[in-house]
This record gives sequence, structure tokens and C-alpha cells, in this order.
Amino acid sequence: MTQVSEAEVAARWNDNADQWAHDVRHGYDSYRDLFTLPAFLAFLPSISGLDVIDFGCGEGSNTRRFAAMGARMTGIDLSEQMIRHAREIEERQPLGIHYRIKSYSQKTGFEDASFDAVVSTMALMDGPDFPAAMREAFRLLRPGGFIAFSILHPCFITPGLRWQKDIDGRATGLVVSRYFDQTNFVERWRFGDRPSDEDVVLFEVPRFPRTISEYLNGVADAGFRIVEVREPQPTAEACELAPRFIRWRDLAAFLLMVRAERVA
Repeated sequence: MTQVSEAEVAARWNDNADQWAHDVRHGYDSYRDLFTLPAFLAFLPSISGLDVIDFGCGEGSNTRRFAAMGARMTGIDLSEQMIRHAREIEERQPLGIHYRIKSYSQKTGFEDASFDAVVSTMALMDGPDFPAAMREAFRLLRPGGFIAFSILHPCFITPGLRWQKDIDGRATGLVVSRYFDQTNFVERWRFGDRPSDEDVVLFEVPRFPRTISEYLNGVADAGFRIVEVREPQPTAEACELAPRFIRWRDLAAFLLMVRAERVA
């Protein structure tokens, strides 16, 4: 099996960082803006007044949304360049967020029980050691605290994903294959809403396929009690603004969200 190291993950995201930050902040990530982030915010309990750490914070856009909701935020990411972008906007528009260059799958340098909540949006599927990330989250949480995260749905976003289409090009079904194939690979892509006349280098994102049992068992084995699992569909409004979301509303799940507690 091919093994993509954490050092390679950091290097790939350092290379992606400048274009990623530009594209996200110019509204080219419609999946985030119209679907994955609104769904996560609806899933998230109140974090006002809580000490919260964001695992895999990237360039900080979502971390800033959480800070605006009243949380005292800390963001960690293994990409030095992503953290640079996050710190730059924090300096210009301060929200009291602290950022560190750290892996969520290693000891992060914070004391035990430093936080009330751990959040992570569309990041935990992009690291090589999910069980270690859960153990670190458990260590960092105070008794009664919680973790909430979103990831690509492992049952549908598989290495063998392929859409079936009718003669008019409309999606009629999703072929899911190689579900148990855990070969690491690097996916190359761009945001679909980026203007096609702009010359861009494709993002290179390391992928670590896992089964749903590996995710849920990883949470439970770390000591958490799972309290809610949700598979949201795009809203009618999102589908109107981005018709390609209709296939994820009607045919398959794109997103998996999990919330679990460290029992007091």
C-alpha cells in the first residue's frame, strides 16, 4: 500500500496555500459557501463563550466564523503557509484567534483539558492517522466537552466513484466501488466556480480512504460517546444557486458529520 507521510501532506498544502486562500476568499468554493459550512453550523451546538480549537483550520475562514459566534478560538494546521494566511487576516481584522503550526494527529503542545470543544470542518479525512487525531482531541477536552467534525462521506466518496448519466447528461445514479481500497493517493483538482479563463495550477490533495466503521470506531476507541451522526442534503436554495448539488440531494450523501462527548 502506498503511504503518504504527514511531511508530504504538509508540503502539498504549503504548495496549495496561496491559490487556496485566494480562491476561498473570492467565493470560488461554492461547496463550502452553500452547503458544507451552513450544514455544519446548523449541526453545531452553541459555542459562545467556549474555548474551542479548530483541527485543520487551513487559511482560517471557518475559524473566523466560529470566533464571530462568540467562541475563544485557537486554530492549528500542519501547513506553515496556510497558517501564514490565517495570521495575516487576523492581524488586519483581529478576532482574538491564536494560530499554531501543529498537526492534529500529534501532541499539539497544549495542556490536558485545555478546551471545551474541538471542531473540524472537512479536514480530518486529509490526514494519515485519524485514530491519533481522536486521541489528541480527547486529551485536549475538558470533561463534558465535545468534538464536532465534518468529512467527505466515506461510503459514497470512494476511489471508484463514478456518476451514471442519461442521454441529456443528467446524473441518474452513483457507482460506488473500491470501498475497501485504502491505497493513499494524491487528487488533483480545482474549484469548479473558478473562472475558466484564469490560468491555475491544480490543487494537489493527499487522500486517505477509510470505511465508515474506521471513523466511528476511531471516535469511540478514543473514549468518546457518540451523540449524533448526520448526513445533510443540500437545501433547495443551494440547489437553485448551484444545480449540480441536486445529485447530492437526490442520489447520494456527500457529507458526514459526527458529534461526540467526553463524558464528565
